[in-house]
Amino acid sequence: MVECNQGISDGPKYKEYLAGLIAGVATVIIGHPFDTVKVKLQKHNTELHGVKYKNGLHCAARILQNEGGKLKSSGPDSLIIIPSAVYSGAIISFVLCPTELVKCRMQVQGTDSLIPKASTYTGPVDCALKTLRTEGVTGIFRGGTATFLRESLGNAVFFSVYESVRYSMHLQLKDASRDHKGLADLGVGIISGGLGGVAFWSAVLPLDVAKTMIQTNPDPNYSRNPFQVLKLIYKQAGLRGCYAGLGPTIARAFPANAAAIVTWEFAMKILGIRHE
Repeated sequence: MVECNQGISDGPKYKEYLAGLIAGVATVIIGHPFDTVKVKLQKHNTELHGVKYKNGLHCAARILQNEGGKLKSSGPDSLIIIPSAVYSGAIISFVLCPTELVKCRMQVQGTDSLIPKASTYTGPVDCALKTLRTEGVTGIFRGGTATFLRESLGNAVFFSVYESVRYSMHLQLKDASRDHKGLADLGVGIISGGLGGVAFWSAVLPLDVAKTMIQTNPDPNYSRNPFQVLKLIYKQAGLRGCYAGLGPTIARAFPANAAAIVTWEFAMKILGIRHE
C-alpha cells in the first residue's frame, strides 16, 4: 500500500475518494451489460431445463431481441438514443483521430500551402510514418480530445434528429399503399439522414475547426486543448473563423449522410434485420 500511494499528492483526501467513486461508477456502467450476459450464462447453462445459450454472443443477441427495444412508446426515446450515440461516437473517435490526422496533413499540402516542399509527404503511409518517427505515438493521436468531443456530441445530435424525423415522417406516411412503400422508405431515409448530417455538422463544426488546427500546426508546443484553440481562433477571426468551411461542409453533409442512411437501411432489409 505504501508503494501505491507514493505517486498521490498531499491534497484533500476527499478528492481521492471522489475520483475513486467516479472510476467505480464508470466501471459498473461499462461492465454491467457484460455481467448480465455472464449471469444469464451461469444460470441457464447449468440447469437441466430451459434455454441453453451457445455462447456469450448468442446470449447477448437473445437479450436484445427479447428484452431490448420492445417497450411501447409514443416516439424515439432520448434516454436510449443519446447515451448510445455518445458511447458509439466516443469509441469510433479512437479510430478516426489518427486517420483524420493523416488526411488533414495531406490535404493542407498544395499550391497555397506555407509548408516547405522539403517537408511534404509522398502519401498517407509516408505521412503516418514520419509523424510516428518525429512525434511518437502521442503525435499520431494529436487532436484526440477534439475528435472525441466532436464524435460523441455530434452523434448524439445526429441520431436524435434522424430518429425524430424518421418517426414523424413514418407517421405521416403510415397509410401509404404497399406499392409505394419502398419509395416512401427511400424518401424517409434520404430526408432523415440528410437532416441528421446537417444537424451534426452545424453543432460541432467549431470542434472540427479546432481539430484541424491542432493536427496540422507544425509547432509541437501548439495547444491540444480544443477550447483554448477556439478561443484563439475567435480572437483572431471572430465567429466566422470558428465556422470556417461551413458552406462545403453542409453541402457535403446532406447527400453523404442521406446516402449512408439509405444504404444502411437497405443492407438491414437484405440481412433480414427489422428496424422499428
